[in-house]
Amino acid sequence: MNKEIAKYEGKRTLGSIVGAFLYAAGINLFVVPAGLYTGGVMGFCQVIRTVLAQYLHLQFDAFDIAGVIYYAVNIPIFVVAFRRMGRWFFGKTLITVTAMTVFLSLIPTEVIVEERMAACVVGGIIAGAGTGITLRMGSSGGGMDVIGVLLTRWKRDFSVGKVNLLVNVALYATCLLLFDKEIVVFCIIYSAVYSVAMDRVHTQNINVEVTVITKTDTTALEKEVFQELGRGITKWSALGAYTYDQSHVLYIMLSKYEVHRLRTIIHKYDPDAFIVLNEGVSVVGNYLKKL
Repeated sequence: MNKEIAKYEGKRTLGSIVGAFLYAAGINLFVVPAGLYTGGVMGFCQVIRTVLAQYLHLQFDAFDIAGVIYYAVNIPIFVVAFRRMGRWFFGKTLITVTAMTVFLSLIPTEVIVEERMAACVVGGIIAGAGTGITLRMGSSGGGMDVIGVLLTRWKRDFSVGKVNLLVNVALYATCLLLFDKEIVVFCIIYSAVYSVAMDRVHTQNINVEVTVITKTDTTALEKEVFQELGRGITKWSALGAYTYDQSHVLYIMLSKYEVHRLRTIIHKYDPDAFIVLNEGVSVVGNYLKKL
């Protein structure tokens, strides 16, 4: 494996851990003390925690068992997703979810603000920024992010946003049955702030069109792109109009956050390669979307 890529991915993994810490801090310091519930799989884990505490009278004190439940729920998700996710994304997601569980377990659920609206806004900003950083680093917090990606690959008209929406509707309907209406209203406010903060930090699925012109043999380069990025390549031969030298043209579509790794691979085999980047293009067809 290229040392520069390993170093780059190592820094991004540390960044995803920082994002996991911010997410856990926003949840434990603002959302949980306010008696609110986040969306997605974590929201259901928090509901399970509340049911265990209120109906089975289990005492957890300042320890938030929801993080442990979340980790347990993610295990079968990871088993199913292992072969369908890129190895870097899978590895970083596993590290991020583990770090998130540790942080959720260690950060005490202390009341910092009494007002629920303030808790919604501040908690949503901190947790949303944390998730945005994690996604920007090429990782995810597991749960609905992974499930959403798997469903989009299974059926093209699905999207991560649609899946999250359906799950949140089910979650808040459950909260409406178990708790009072006021809690559900504040949960929806939190989710809105969280989503905006996350999108401000990270924008999903920014597609980049890459054209590479090189005079060197591209066999090894292509193989490394297949193995490291899991992306396809369209290639053809060309002649330089001025020198009439034989050249190879490679055409690659990938996400914005894979560009650095691609450039590193290209420069490894040809430091003088001509690379053209076109960001924000629309793609229709058999194209793999990643977080």
